[in-house]
Amino acid sequence: MQDEPTPIELTKAVADFLRSDITPLITGHQAFKLRVAINALDLVTRQLALEEESDAKEVARLRALLGMDGSVTELNRALAERIAKGEADLATPGLAGHLWQTTMDKLAVDQPNYASYKRELSRGG
Repeated sequence: MQDEPTPIELTKAVADFLRSDITPLITGHQAFKLRVAINALDLVTRQLALEEESDAKEVARLRALLGMDGSVTELNRALAERIAKGEADLATPGLAGHLWQTTMDKLAVDQPNYASYKRELSRGG
């Protein structure tokens, strides 16, 4: 494990450098591709910053829903199987809340500027 800078600091620094120092120098299709690259770095930075906590909370919710242990992937697979078999649906206590929070956590990484996401955050949702 490295001490400093952290992966979050590195990806943020590269994105900031590209955004502030390189973007003004590039035009046309190359500028578009540069914006795509910057967006990818921003997404990776958010994922690195948020993934561990959101995954831990998702696992805790899934364990409570399913009454079993496992990785986030295993638990999501088990939940999907229960839903597919009709053993769980939106009437299942805690399921709708779990799905909503999981969606909000994913949007925090993928689309934090999405208008509907911001509106829900302001509502406390």
